Amino acid sequence: MVAQAPTPVTPWGIPQAGPFRWTNPATWPREALALTGYWLASRLVMIGMIRSGKAEQAIEVHRTYHQWYEILVQGHFPTGDVTWQYPPGAALAMLAPGMLPFLSYLQAFVLLMLVTDAATQALLVRVSLRRSGGLHRGRSTAGAWLWALALPLLLGLPYGRYDLPVTALAMASVLLLPSRPKHGGVLAGIGAMVKVWPALVVLGTPRGRGTRQAWTTLCLSGLALLLVLCTLFDGAFDFLGAQQGRGVEIESLGGSALQVARLFGWPGEVEQHYGSLEFLGPQVHAVATASLALTGLAFGWLLLWRFKAHRWQPATPYDAALTAVLLFTVTSRVISPQYLIWLIGLCAVCLSVRGSSQRPTALLVLLSTGVTTIDYPLFFDAQIAGGWQPAVVIVLRNGLLLAAALCAAGRLWRASVSPVAAVQPATQPLRGPIRAA
Repeated sequence: MVAQAPTPVTPWGIPQAGPFRWTNPATWPREALALTGYWLASRLVMIGMIRSGKAEQAIEVHRTYHQWYEILVQGHFPTGDVTWQYPPGAALAMLAPGMLPFLSYLQAFVLLMLVTDAATQALLVRVSLRRSGGLHRGRSTAGAWLWALALPLLLGLPYGRYDLPVTALAMASVLLLPSRPKHGGVLAGIGAMVKVWPALVVLGTPRGRGTRQAWTTLCLSGLALLLVLCTLFDGAFDFLGAQQGRGVEIESLGGSALQVARLFGWPGEVEQHYGSLEFLGPQVHAVATASLALTGLAFGWLLLWRFKAHRWQPATPYDAALTAVLLFTVTSRVISPQYLIWLIGLCAVCLSVRGSSQRPTALLVLLSTGVTTIDYPLFFDAQIAGGWQPAVVIVLRNGLLLAAALCAAGRLWRASVSPVAAVQPATQPLRGPIRAA
């Protein structure tokens, strides 16, 4: 009889099966150590940018979020506040820092964002380990590296907004959809109740039972959470009125067109309106209507793609999720800097899968993230005042995002809809030794 190798165990004596094996940290590959070291160093810098509470990125938490928290703990949504434009599930993000009463609200919020960031980074590394059979056997850490490198480009902003938990929910949902569509749908439904866009990540699920399960659990989990929040708080649907009143924000695609128009004498002005800095003046309503029309066209294109697609590869659900969110981001009346967190997360998920068609898209998103930091906070005051320099910055940023959206849509279509070119047979017969062989 052939003796079987003993089952590997962890240092705590727990048997370890499957593709994962415990390795001593001293034997970890250099890439894993470099990734961990960079993540720790960059996150310390990000925390340092926001810890005082005086940084631009911390003002939203220090004032607005904390104010909403004080209202929510009394059992009411911020009714009458036009800056409250989020689905009811956003209350969970505002209330979460209250679980750490020994810290100030800002400190607790930043700590929760840091923990979310770390968990997301660990998730991407784990996916890389599963897909490659271990970091020492193959290199598929592009997604983990993108998350580690791109997020600090936004300076302290990711820790000063609540988009990190929403992005983490959407990323986990996309990664679960192929194997566990019910669980993926539940996470997407919860994310949609916190910030609507995670509902888009289920569009790429393959036809059949998996799609039905994912879409059904998305609706059921979202409705269940909505019912709970409506029971606990008053005014759950007041955010709809403020959302309808939004105009053209200065950093949107339509806003960049108006920034250029100011250089040629357009008489519009920038004012604080519905919680953001928007353009007010002639033709603004037409630009807002055009943005909504483009969003409708984007949704129509996604439905057409869904109907036409006939090749579902392992990377298709991931590529479709990124494409859908990109299209809706670019056509929105608002493109705030924190929206780049969504795109970075979904790009990282795509890069964690072999065979993804969205690698060029990820590069464009990475470039637009760098330009976004030039826009905010460096050129934000100049964006309000107007001029050729801020106009160039915002046109470049939005041009890169538009190129990324078109690139994502085109590559998704070619990968799943366009017919595969047939291999042409050789016109000349083989001769000599090759034919004999």
